[in-house]
Amino acid sequence: MSSRETFHIEILGPESGMDGEDAVRQRVSVRVGSLEGATERALGLFARARAPQRGGGPAEAVRVIDGAGTEVFFRSRFDEPG
Repeated sequence: MSSRETFHIEILGPESGMDGEDAVRQRVSVRVGSLEGATERALGLFARARAPQRGGGPAEAVRVIDGAGTEVFFRSRFDEPG
């Protein structure tokens, strides 16, 4: 049996709340065998969330949080190549 971890992927919008917290547009929990698997899934969700939408603007950033609540990956739209 393989060891799998739970990671939480959050897609962040451009607006932030009154208390300075990031506006989470979408939250997904995944169970994968490694951080690389979670990162790959996060980048796929981020690419889809940045596609033109009818309501609201595109996503600004994505982050991956491990089971202990530590942010282990972050990428904003400004970090994208080209």
